Amino acid sequence: MRSAFGQQFDVPDGYLNTASIGMPPVAAAEAVVEAVRHWRVGSGRSHHFDEPVAVARAAFATLLGVAADRVAIGSSVSMLVGLVAANLPDGARVIVAKGEFTSVTFPFAAQAHRGVTVTELELAEIPGRAAEADLVAASVVQSADGALLDLVALREARERTGTRVLLDVTQAAGWLPLHLPWADAVVAAGYKWLLCPRGAAWLAVSAPMRDTLVPLWAGWYASDEPWASTYGLPPRLAPDARRLDVSPAWLCHVGAAAALPWLASLDREKVRAHCVGLANQLRGELGDEPADSAITVVRRAGAPEKLEAAGVVASTRQGLARLAFHLYNTEADVRRTLDALAR
Repeated sequence: MRSAFGQQFDVPDGYLNTASIGMPPVAAAEAVVEAVRHWRVGSGRSHHFDEPVAVARAAFATLLGVAADRVAIGSSVSMLVGLVAANLPDGARVIVAKGEFTSVTFPFAAQAHRGVTVTELELAEIPGRAAEADLVAASVVQSADGALLDLVALREARERTGTRVLLDVTQAAGWLPLHLPWADAVVAAGYKWLLCPRGAAWLAVSAPMRDTLVPLWAGWYASDEPWASTYGLPPRLAPDARRLDVSPAWLCHVGAAAALPWLASLDREKVRAHCVGLANQLRGELGDEPADSAITVVRRAGAPEKLEAAGVVASTRQGLARLAFHLYNTEADVRRTLDALAR
């Protein structure tokens, strides 16, 4: 058991795989267990889950620096990006990062039959070429290697050109301080750095972007008063981003409601310094230059196999070992990694 930033974590030594699956605070996991117990014995009620959904929505908004009425709920990034992609006009031009995670790129590429084109650029090129597109879609932190998008330059490009911007913060929110009210759309899945169960995801949209989106999977939960809108027409959709909601995966939002308010309450600069500091400590010991990311890759031959043999939980991306340092990691994880690589 580890203590970190006021929470307990049942995280094993050498767990450096948050970029794939985040480890929940014990309190968040126990909240889900309790919800399962109520489900098991028939004491759970549908309306009991409204509060967790609202709590998690508000906390996610705080993490982005936006109002809660800008946030819609979903179940995955590709689903939420797909909503934006399906609402693009015929012939729209989209810029993405080369090597981007496919949940960001595939939904746009799937619109090729309508003349939507997707151009891949090097991450550093995107701000300077934003004017060439109707929409830029990119992860703030790249999944494969932890590279950071230049948000300052992209914001300036958006203000200068009017090109809309969709950001995926799945690999950023939770460790990287974010203030994104200027972005047209921001998506995130909760099961990595936000330490939630898989099945909870969010989309924050500006009012102008919201007004261009047809709520393709509108159901009773997209209504202004969901429990008064379970039968019959006409649709009574919410006036804010909730009109884009899908019916929530209940247990996932119970866990999210336990984890996100705590994350949103933390000094995010301290969290960033902790996570990036550990990553840079490892980089320095390996002779690499420091970076600004909590995700780092090891470019030594045989690294994935050595780490696995030593019980270091990491992931392999593009043939390289990818390690992710979150708030529950310590210098002991760095030492364990170095010892494994030295064998």
